[in-house]
Amino acid sequence: MKNFKEILPHINALVLDVDGVLTDGSILLMDDGSQVRTMNIKDGFALQLAVKMGYHVCIISGGKGDALRKRLEYLGIHHIYLGRSNKTEALDDFLKTNHLTPNTILYMGDDLPDYHVMRKVALPCCPADAAHEIKEISLYVSALKGGHGCVRDIVEQVMRVQGKWATTEGFTW
Repeated sequence: MKNFKEILPHINALVLDVDGVLTDGSILLMDDGSQVRTMNIKDGFALQLAVKMGYHVCIISGGKGDALRKRLEYLGIHHIYLGRSNKTEALDDFLKTNHLTPNTILYMGDDLPDYHVMRKVALPCCPADAAHEIKEISLYVSALKGGHGCVRDIVEQVMRVQGKWATTEGFTW
């Protein structure tokens, strides 16, 4: 089994789940029936920077909602697959659309719906509080929990290894 650090230089696309990765998996239930998620601003910054630095960023989630889509679009993410029960099909579409191969893909997931899609990519990784089965197949387990900076953790590692993290001068936020 390869060490995850050997794979980092070859990553050009970041694929992420939402609930349990970009969020802590909690939802706030409102009286009108809506459900509210919270996301970590540092995760968002890292994703926004990754997009600006030319990485392909893709979200594949079983969850859905207009607020979620608006947040992801605000970060500059255009490859958004929401309400997907078959994440492997969504990944295949993303790869085909962008002429990418699985050996350049990082996928961060946290639970059983991510299992099969994670088996297809070069760098499967997960937050510290991921399901046991997901930790077993991950080449990298962040020390941080979902919704608490785990995305920033791995995105920063990819970008640092590739010399792109400290090159933010000149960007307008």
